[in-house]
Amino acid sequence: MAKRIVVALGGNALGNTPEEQLDLVRHTAKTIVDLSEAGYEVIVGHGNGPQVGMINLAMEFSSTKGGNTPFMPFPECGAMSQGYIGYHLQQAIQKELKARHMDKECASIITQVVVDEKDPGFAKPTKPVGSFYTKEEADKIAAEKGFTFVEDAGRGYRRVVPSPIPQRIVELKVVEQLVKAGDIVITVGGGGIPVVETAEGLKGVAAVIDKDRSSALLAESIGADMLIILTAVDRVCINYNKPDQKELPTMSLSEAEQYIAEKQFAPGSMLPKVQSCMEFVKNNTNGGTALITSLQKAALALKGETGTIITK
Repeated sequence: MAKRIVVALGGNALGNTPEEQLDLVRHTAKTIVDLSEAGYEVIVGHGNGPQVGMINLAMEFSSTKGGNTPFMPFPECGAMSQGYIGYHLQQAIQKELKARHMDKECASIITQVVVDEKDPGFAKPTKPVGSFYTKEEADKIAAEKGFTFVEDAGRGYRRVVPSPIPQRIVELKVVEQLVKAGDIVITVGGGGIPVVETAEGLKGVAAVIDKDRSSALLAESIGADMLIILTAVDRVCINYNKPDQKELPTMSLSEAEQYIAEKQFAPGSMLPKVQSCMEFVKNNTNGGTALITSLQKAALALKGETGTIITK
């Protein structure tokens, strides 16, 4: 039986503009198809930070600066970003599959992820999105729409949204059906569109879910053998950027906890990646492992030649 892996793509696998992204995803597609050709069942998650920011800014600018377009809620902006990133990724993967004469399909799933409306993150929004405003403009929008704004490093006031913990992937069964059929599936884009459960059904909320956490939940929920988080470095390091920097080929859960206590991992970058890997390994009942490495070295890392493996 083929081993099932969930691959979480970092921002370096995508671009900041559509043109840059189209170029970068060609390299990303090669790595993904390499894994599929090696016999793995591959499910792909990805971030959407620059893309959803760009869409949100464009829609916001147009609705407030005379474009006469309606205001676009944040969950809808997230859905748009899933669509266009998925389109670029699947097109590049399809081209690579065709070049290698591989009889496989690739599809993107617009994915909703349930969060708890009582999540503590909602009480303290921290994730900046959208344009910079003067205090007067921010106060006016806050009064009209109930948004939360914070002053951002002297550059003006910016809207902030919560970052709740993912609880359940709504389209999981569809993803599973496609994977079982042998397809490469792109899902939980940008961490998924955050939704809460109401008496009337699911309702989108203005929030950003960490894509590594969603990828870990996906890996756990779909019974993956491995979670791979692709980032800008080949291996996790301690004493990073110091004279005594040390690469870690392996890391147990207890070692990871010790390094976190020592504040070895930066909160905005490596820390959430390590924590997501720990979550997957801790909750996996099949002896699943996690791997952190670079996009370029993914195939080598699976052979044990580089990367950091996280185990129980």
